[in-house]
Amino acid sequence: MVAINGYLLLAGLLLFASVLGSTVSTRLGLPLLLLFLVVGMLAGEDGPGGILFSDFTTATLVGQLALAVILLDGGLRTRTETFRVALRPAAVLASWGVVATALPLGLFATWLLDVDWRLGMLLAAIVGSTDAAAVFALLRNSGVRLNQRVKATLEIESGANDPMAILMVTMLVEMLLHPEQSSPLRFALMLVSQMGLGALAGLAGGWVLARLLRRLKLAEGLYALLILSGGLLIFAATNLLNGSGFLAIYIAGLIVGNRRSHATEHVLRVMDGLAWLAQAGMFVVLGLLVTPSHLLDHAWEALAMAVFLILVARPFAVATGLLPFRYRPREVAYISWVGLRGAVPIVLAIVPVMMGVPDSLLLFDVAFAVVLLSLLVQGATVPSAARVLGVEVPPRDEPVDRREVWVGGDAALELLEYLVGAGSSAEGRHPDDIAADFGEPGEVRCVAVTRAQRLVRLQPASRLAEGDAVWFAAPEALAEPIARAFGAVSGGLSAHAGFFGEFVVDPSCRAGDLALNYGFELSAEDAELDLKTLMLFRLGRGAVVGDRVSVGAIQLTVRRMDAAGNVVAVGLKVPHAGEH
Repeated sequence: MVAINGYLLLAGLLLFASVLGSTVSTRLGLPLLLLFLVVGMLAGEDGPGGILFSDFTTATLVGQLALAVILLDGGLRTRTETFRVALRPAAVLASWGVVATALPLGLFATWLLDVDWRLGMLLAAIVGSTDAAAVFALLRNSGVRLNQRVKATLEIESGANDPMAILMVTMLVEMLLHPEQSSPLRFALMLVSQMGLGALAGLAGGWVLARLLRRLKLAEGLYALLILSGGLLIFAATNLLNGSGFLAIYIAGLIVGNRRSHATEHVLRVMDGLAWLAQAGMFVVLGLLVTPSHLLDHAWEALAMAVFLILVARPFAVATGLLPFRYRPREVAYISWVGLRGAVPIVLAIVPVMMGVPDSLLLFDVAFAVVLLSLLVQGATVPSAARVLGVEVPPRDEPVDRREVWVGGDAALELLEYLVGAGSSAEGRHPDDIAADFGEPGEVRCVAVTRAQRLVRLQPASRLAEGDAVWFAAPEALAEPIARAFGAVSGGLSAHAGFFGEFVVDPSCRAGDLALNYGFELSAEDAELDLKTLMLFRLGRGAVVGDRVSVGAIQLTVRRMDAAGNVVAVGLKVPHAGEH
């Protein structure tokens, strides 16, 4: 019992230190995943903790389990609209992108480390895929709001590129240990099995879980347990059938998350905590596994590998993969930069160690160092790179909080919270008067007002004051218009209005009429087009919120789109002198 309690004390202490250290990480602008790794390294044999841990089997089990949970949570939070925007380019990056990254990097590693070409290519394959845990965590917790095309591409790529990376690692390990058994046909069949079975198992398993979630009546805490256990069943069963469990559990989460039910909100809340626990536990264990002094022995090689990966191999793979899809150069540059490496390369680096590949510990140490450098350099610059490269979209006018209350069957009530800003049009008004300004009569209703964290009993003479929190029951479509009524007035344009423009125009209006009103010329052909068609023609691809087109003396920016991908609102801005 003493030993068991000692292990529990140690595990609790490490996680507790990691969570508390998150405040320091946030202030320094460093990714939390890097902090978890550092905590593990400090607790290891070269750190103050002095813990001797070299159990690669346990580390693999923890890594696989944690990655499954993280991918399930990522799938639950991914909307199907992102697939409309970026499925094809992300699929190319998840397949060709991994190969195109590994080929030049493998040649460079072979020359740099002076090893057999198969070993060099194995190291490149290990670090060739982006990591879902790192991408999901950093994009959703860095505070940056990317345009949908870039965000969707990064998320889908990271969730779907593991099968190709696993195939390449398996192939190269087999070529090193059993070259006589290797054949192109065998590896082609393995790829089809990994991708095909993974996709089928994910679709089927996700459909079953989604139906169970809608039909079963359980205690609130059991819904998330149902999805988690079901997801792990799908993950393990797919792996046993030689499919990609990672792809299967991601797709299963996607299916469940997009078939919303009365239990969806409970599941998302619990899964958020489980995903953080999985990330913290996995990175702490992987940090314990490494010996920092060994990393220093190969520091220059790892630095050279990381620089070549970040500045040459990854940009080459992204540029060639996205060439047919007409991404803007700045979007290509950002997707290249945010090719984050994390737990997946470390878990893959354990495979050759466990299989007894010669010099596999060298591969593990170099791969671990490359991950550290990726998190430190790329992970810490996710927000600043978005601003520099112009792929950031300003935050929308939206509620400060929202809740979904299911009132029976498929009927749900959307509750939206707003704070009264200084000088806003809501200040000094009765909340019922504000509600009457939006939608059909009775469509928006005030359900609660709090002032100084105390509930206010509304009277006919009640008036809202700065800082009051107001809860409305309202359709999601009215969330943004209501938010504009509560926004503080500071004398200048908000970041949102500054980006999209002060005016909103109907995308179906004729471009020639706009040209006439603003005094610029258009060709006869362009003048007959509506604004939406003209913008899509000049963009040369599908639009996302934030896409911008210059028409004569004005800028038109896609301001809002519907679920089907149609442009429904366009922002109009007349640039001032010197503004670009």
